[in-house]
Amino acid sequence: MWGDIAIAFVLAFITAYVVTPYSMRFARKIKAVDIPSERRINKVPMPRLGGLAILSGFLVSMIYLLVSMKIENRYEFNEYHLKIIGFFLGITIISLVGFIDDCKNIHPLLKLLGQTIAAGVVMAFGITIGDINIPIFDNLIDLNGALEYVITWFWIVGITNAINFTDGLDGLSSGITLIACVSLLIIFASNGSPLLSILLITALAGGIVGFLPFNFNPAKTYMGDCGSNFLGFAISIIAILGVAKTYTIIVIIAPLIVLALPIFDTAFAVVRRIVKGKSIKAVFQPDRGHLHHRLMDLGYSQKSAVLILYAVTATLGMFAIILLESGIWKATSFALLVIAIFAMGYKDILKKNKEE
Repeated sequence: MWGDIAIAFVLAFITAYVVTPYSMRFARKIKAVDIPSERRINKVPMPRLGGLAILSGFLVSMIYLLVSMKIENRYEFNEYHLKIIGFFLGITIISLVGFIDDCKNIHPLLKLLGQTIAAGVVMAFGITIGDINIPIFDNLIDLNGALEYVITWFWIVGITNAINFTDGLDGLSSGITLIACVSLLIIFASNGSPLLSILLITALAGGIVGFLPFNFNPAKTYMGDCGSNFLGFAISIIAILGVAKTYTIIVIIAPLIVLALPIFDTAFAVVRRIVKGKSIKAVFQPDRGHLHHRLMDLGYSQKSAVLILYAVTATLGMFAIILLESGIWKATSFALLVIAIFAMGYKDILKKNKEE
């Protein structure tokens, strides 16, 4: 198991690291470039197809492992072969839609349609949020039927857009997703999750680590919608697969906690835009009201704002891990202790960050 995990990470990391410079040259060649504007943070034109490198690392790693495990007769994968096919078809669709958007800037409704088609494909191949067991009440909630697909659609499309919305500063979306991947890896490994989900989340983390040196401030490239949509879509599906054998309510909640920051930012953006624009159509109008924009408006540099949001995501990830491992009292006491420590030194910490 651990050898396969190491292979998943190393292959994805090396591939993404090597492919990223090629993706930058390719982006410039086809003019998939982020041009500076009032809403943009970048001061110079920036290639935005770095997501192809993350995707390449992920695919090379997972295809190698799936083929080698098939040769070795690792029968667990026979149980998931249809879901694997559906997952790969889904990421092909979502990445293609993102690639077209990076090159042509398609309408948000068309992007939503592409996300819906990708989600529909994976659901058709059996990847859904099914029964949920609530141990406290000794009760099993049956989500079979239309409700099962509605909830799964909201989860997949919601997380996909949540990661996409956080892609506003150098290294922000990729770093937050990496922290979420590490948190979910620990949760999966300690919770008896399927080996497939563990390898998938590890390969995703490896691809991000290979790309992040080119994306962290000062960035040399952006991942673009191709990358952010792929990351959000992939992590939403892997989270479902990771709890497939342990559908207790606490395990379902864990991915929600890990991804709470982008989920909150997205939910708040939807409400804010509807209230401000007084129309559902306003949801698709970009603004500068995201958390990272607000931090920068307070005077923080890009790097400081990103590190603050990294810290919040890491704390949420630790909270979820401790919650599963030791229960609510220890998780809550950990969170309160972190808050107390930060409260004692926040003035010096924030002052230092502002001066950077």
